[in-house]
Amino acid sequence: MTVKDFVDTKSKQLCFYLNAFWNEGLPVEEIELFFWDCMEEWGQVNCTLTQPYTQKERVFWHVLHQIHYWSEEKLKDDRILVDELRTCVKFLEDAGTCPIDCVGIRP
Repeated sequence: MTVKDFVDTKSKQLCFYLNAFWNEGLPVEEIELFFWDCMEEWGQVNCTLTQPYTQKERVFWHVLHQIHYWSEEKLKDDRILVDELRTCVKFLEDAGTCPIDCVGIRP
């Protein structure tokens, strides 16, 4: 699997999980499981240290880090964080512009 294939597939899933968390009350534990599944699958991706990042990949890693780092309460109730993540999700869904402050890096 290529980096692009991984990011494209996992971005769609990440957006689905976050939207379900915000809209339908998906348990935060499901998001945490998704994070660890991504980490496990990333180990099977064909990637070199010199391979350049795309904007989409940077946003993807940024959001993935955020959902793992912050508490359930912050992910639900912190308006600034939620607005930032919603902007990122829109970009990952090809429905918005690239946020300029996302500096996600590969694990």
